[in-house]
Amino acid sequence: PAILKSAGFGYDGKGQAAVDDAEQAEAAWREVAGYSGNAASPDAAPSEPAAILERRVDFTHELSVIAARAAGGGRTVTYPPCENRHDDGILDLSSCPAEVPPAVTERVRTLACDLMEALDVVGVLCVELFLTMNGELVVNEIAPRPHNSGHLTIEAAATGQFEQQLRAVCGLPLGATDLHRPAAMANLLGDLWSAGPPRWEQAATIEGVSLHLYGKAEPRPGRKMGHLTSLADTPRRARSLVSTARDLLRH
Repeated sequence: PAILKSAGFGYDGKGQAAVDDAEQAEAAWREVAGYSGNAASPDAAPSEPAAILERRVDFTHELSVIAARAAGGGRTVTYPPCENRHDDGILDLSSCPAEVPPAVTERVRTLACDLMEALDVVGVLCVELFLTMNGELVVNEIAPRPHNSGHLTIEAAATGQFEQQLRAVCGLPLGATDLHRPAAMANLLGDLWSAGPPRWEQAATIEGVSLHLYGKAEPRPGRKMGHLTSLADTPRRARSLVSTARDLLRH
């Protein structure tokens, strides 16, 4: 069992197809190679690959870590790793810090720093990982930019990821990455608008919850229109608060 992924332009589950056995391979190839964001043809020559086949991984946690590296090979910092939950290939909920053993947290942060150095990254980079059933860490994706799972740093961290990006590329000292409190972030997809404008005033009744809207004019199913962030005493409590606030948006 594997996932066939477009070699470029894929995001939020787009440009991907599940392959459970050899019989599904050709259909998956044509589906992914024909993805509108991919210029390659289903008949692309082997020297011009259109897709990557990745073995499925049995994992206990989906994790991500935001790191930043200053210009000129300077200092590298990392935020505490986040724990993520996806729905239909789209990030649904993130919480920070991830509820994993301290040794795993240190391995994740060290791995992110090593990647930043090896790739000579300047700015913010997100590393997404699986923690496997046998305790291994497998890198799933690298995003060289501020990342959806790091949006909670706006409220939760001493320096948000967007400010950190500016500091890194402008040659300013990198900011502290400590968390004020545990936090959680819930994405707001266009589906929430299906019965009319969401009930913003209801979500605002939950103490410790902040709303961010991205100014996109057209809500579409699966389109990220904004997010909610909550702060609490524990990651679990933060997840509960932000999930409740999102539920209250619905009619």
